[in-house]
Amino acid sequence: MPRLSRNFFQRDAETLARGLLGQVLVRVLEDGTRLAGRIIETEAYLGVEDKAAHSFGGRHTPRNAAMWGPAGHAYVYFIYGMHHCVNVVAATPGDPAAVLLRALEPLEGLETMRRHRAGRIAAARLRDRDLCSGPAKLAQALAIDRALDHADLVAGEVLFIERGRRVPPQRIIATPRIGIDYAQEWAGKPLRFVIG
Repeated sequence: MPRLSRNFFQRDAETLARGLLGQVLVRVLEDGTRLAGRIIETEAYLGVEDKAAHSFGGRHTPRNAAMWGPAGHAYVYFIYGMHHCVNVVAATPGDPAAVLLRALEPLEGLETMRRHRAGRIAAARLRDRDLCSGPAKLAQALAIDRALDHADLVAGEVLFIERGRRVPPQRIIATPRIGIDYAQEWAGKPLRFVIG
């Protein structure tokens, strides 16, 4: 499948979060195994004014440096001392906005994803729909960690996004983002998008 162009990512995070629904995230492992899933849930983080964004107030650190760079790159961070999450950088350099990938519909490499996700739950008991049903699960299933921070999702060889199916606007449901109660008035803004 053709990949999304750089121009696709060069828009505000809310528009990009909607546009990423239906597209396909691909991870190619060192042995050539291809893991892929259709993006079915996203959250937009709008940059310096967004109290839930890692770049709120102009915060620029080594951890969030990818957010400040060019669109179409990955911003991968480590949270709670145990989980990775992957974001897609939006907009233009210097405008630190990104889209958190919250869930995928697994399409390729499900048995490998199942092995990556096995732990407290035996691999055989993991249902397909549960493999990538949250941001940390998604990263674990696709073996995405900080080594892929800044990865070029347009021209890269190990992590990229291919063109999938466009989701009609009437099928997109907007809700408040999850787990950001600290963000005051930003906590209730409808910046989480799912396919309905």
